[in-house]
Amino acid sequence: MKSLVLAEKPSVARDIARVLKCNKNIPGAIEGSRYIVTWALGHLVTLADPEEYDKKFKEWNMSYLPMMPEKWELVVIRQTAKQYRNVKTQLFRKDVSEIIIATDAGREGELVARWILDKSGCHKPIKRLWISSVTDKAIREGFEHLKDGRQYNALYHAAKSRAEADWLVGINATRALTCKYNAQLSCGRVQTPTLAMIARREEEIRAFKPEDYYGLQCMAGGVKWTWQNAKTGSLRSFKKEVIDQIEKSIKGQKLVITDVQKQAKKKSSPGLYDLTELQRDANKRYGFSAKETLNIMQRLYEHHKVLTYPRTDSRYIGSDIVPTIKERLKACNIGPYKAYIPALLKAPICTSKAFVDDKKVSDHHAIIPTEEYVQLDHMSNEERKIYDLVVRRFIGVLYPAYEYEQTTMKAAVQTSAKPSVATAVFGAKGQVVLKEGWKAVYDNMSLDEEEDDKSGDQLRLAGQQLPTLKKGQEVDISQIMRSQGKTKPPARFTEATLLSAMENPVRYMESDNVKERKTLGETGGLGTVATRADIIEKLFHTFLIEKNGNEIRITSKGKQLLELVPEDLKKPELTARWEMQLSDIAAGNGKEKTFLHEIKDYTKDLIQEIKQADGTFRHDNLTNSKCPRCGKRMLAVKGKNARLLVCQDRECGYKETVARTSNARCPNCHKKMELIKKGDAETFVCTCGYKEKLEAFKARRAKEGAGVSKKDVQKYLKKQKEEPVNNAFAQALAGIKLDE
Repeated sequence: MKSLVLAEKPSVARDIARVLKCNKNIPGAIEGSRYIVTWALGHLVTLADPEEYDKKFKEWNMSYLPMMPEKWELVVIRQTAKQYRNVKTQLFRKDVSEIIIATDAGREGELVARWILDKSGCHKPIKRLWISSVTDKAIREGFEHLKDGRQYNALYHAAKSRAEADWLVGINATRALTCKYNAQLSCGRVQTPTLAMIARREEEIRAFKPEDYYGLQCMAGGVKWTWQNAKTGSLRSFKKEVIDQIEKSIKGQKLVITDVQKQAKKKSSPGLYDLTELQRDANKRYGFSAKETLNIMQRLYEHHKVLTYPRTDSRYIGSDIVPTIKERLKACNIGPYKAYIPALLKAPICTSKAFVDDKKVSDHHAIIPTEEYVQLDHMSNEERKIYDLVVRRFIGVLYPAYEYEQTTMKAAVQTSAKPSVATAVFGAKGQVVLKEGWKAVYDNMSLDEEEDDKSGDQLRLAGQQLPTLKKGQEVDISQIMRSQGKTKPPARFTEATLLSAMENPVRYMESDNVKERKTLGETGGLGTVATRADIIEKLFHTFLIEKNGNEIRITSKGKQLLELVPEDLKKPELTARWEMQLSDIAAGNGKEKTFLHEIKDYTKDLIQEIKQADGTFRHDNLTNSKCPRCGKRMLAVKGKNARLLVCQDRECGYKETVARTSNARCPNCHKKMELIKKGDAETFVCTCGYKEKLEAFKARRAKEGAGVSKKDVQKYLKKQKEEPVNNAFAQALAGIKLDE
């Protein structure tokens, strides 16, 4: 008898098949002497649409709401139906005695496999492969320690409950809003609170009133001193006359050093990456969207096999990973990393609770390199950038702390009339590096250690090289400099800062319920590491938000939606309550039926509230262009990277791209140009006023040699390495003997 292994994706299935010595290709599977390995393509099965329960639900009619299935139906996803049939064939083979679930180790991965088994009606015994990376070693060890599939029944019930609850609330509320206001409006327990956070930030910015502030610096004794408020320690004043008075009083005076403090300090390396932290960093450094980073990570995990499972919410590794650290370091001891890894390989590995903690590892540990040998020349430029972030972070945590000595000095200016009274207090700060530690690994890369949403208008005591000055010493003031500025509003969200807010939305909660706040923090906030990128993309695609440069702004449609949607759906508290109950179900302490009964009652109340609401929705982006399908006026909308015309009739659904942001750079100002389409003609247009037709652009780029692809460049460079340089000359020199 044989065991059937069900993987989540073909690439993972191929790796497992190779390790299990399965070599025979059959439709949708690979067979060996003991195992057959088949695969899903993500979800092959999903919850049925409303019309599957009753044909009348094809019509979006308010009187049919809320829709409450008595028995949940599963349907095969049409696009992947062929692979479902292949999997089903293998499930019911007479020589298959057991099923080994090898989908991603987590709530959603469990659901992928269980729904396939439920839909097919397969009741054979199940075992579970639970691994965090798909290296040969991890697969072998996983198969040596297979778990009983029944241990994960509670996890499956939690996953199923989450899917059914989202169906009930999301589909019913979306249909109710769309029918009520005759516009394409969608909502959900994660996307709507996320939209509300963006709207709230916009309100804060609009309500903000800038204030002028003033500061004072002076040069004395070779040090730049900054004025400080003696009571509050603030480096600025909102009263110009205060700074005017201080400036007058210190002219021609001496600074008296009142305090010199030296303190040895240590700073530990930033923690290992989880997916959200990696998405944030990639957005800050390279402008990658959350979705792009996830896709790149997926390739590095599945195709190159050089990084561990990407969809993790943990920034720690377990103690079981520690013995493999040196192996992982050897695998990435290439290229730029050769400068840092050999030192770690020579000495015993030093670990700490800062990154090794079994209690803080959930379904998967942090993203780290695997034991697979790395070939950087096989990676794209984007893949190398993400790989570099992960490897440097991994090496960094193994290096000692960054150590420095910080010197803080205070000084006062005294008037000649009253020597005992200090008229102004000044401060200066400097530091001397004692040990570079982990900072050496980052090779002068800028590290974003400041909070993203700080206003940036605070004056700071600048770090500088300080001469040796003693308490009581007097120094002449040689120069006085004034500074002034305006307070700044909170920064608009970028994808990086929005991910941070979704991960930790506690500050956006109105409730003071400590348990809810704690749960939302512990369960990772709004959405999961796996879904946040898709939620942000959905907000863009439904035109509820748009991008202006790197900033995210809410659209008129988004603002109106928030006015029309029930108040409860806008709050992160809803997710907190759900996650508390789902965690109980996954742990075996809660009941699926009780949870879903509450969700049904909640959905009924939600629909009733929408039906009774008296709001209106107005399209303020109507154009004079008419839809070629139905003749109605089109809406001008701004997508993530394009401007579109969309039919206002949701049932028509016609859309066309008017212009899209290209990667082509303007030859004058070097900004990215927009490619505008009019009929068959396409023209590049830059904000500086430069215009160029697509044909002319292609001809110009061909002349400049831009027709050479990255692959061609790599091949050429490789050839240069392989070919001997001045071979005949080298041989002639080699034959010469020089006597001393």
